[in-house]
Amino acid sequence: MPKNWKEELFFTGMMAGLMVLGMTFYNIVKTDGFSSHVWSEVLAGYPLGLLVAVLLDLLLVGPLVKSVVFNFLIKDPANTSPIRIGMTISVLMVLGMVTCMSLFGLLMSADTPSNWGTAYLMTWSLNIIVALPLQLLLVGPISRFGLQKLQQQMD
Repeated sequence: MPKNWKEELFFTGMMAGLMVLGMTFYNIVKTDGFSSHVWSEVLAGYPLGLLVAVLLDLLLVGPLVKSVVFNFLIKDPANTSPIRIGMTISVLMVLGMVTCMSLFGLLMSADTPSNWGTAYLMTWSLNIIVALPLQLLLVGPISRFGLQKLQQQMD
């Protein structure tokens, strides 16, 4: 877990950066198929997606998730396994970020859906299926490793 604002920015940057990259790639391939122009489309949408994800993480989803976790789900953090705390936060962060970023993706898409409710529900469902394992198996461990290395350098 980040211990100060510098570590929080580093960790959020790694986490959001990798998740936005992975999910942007997934959504473009899902929509347009895999072709030679996939990476140019990913890179075109990446900066704005990353900015929105970082702002949501730092200003809305992150504080909300931490409040829920430490006020309702984990009453005694000092006597709770760090793995349990990390996994609980990770799962809830994915739920919150997928909820927000799926809406962002629909708003940014060139095709305006005729039925927003159905389009959003389908987008959210498909994104959660990819985002949860991406976060838990790849991005989370890489980001925590990077944070651990940063913390070791600062000690």
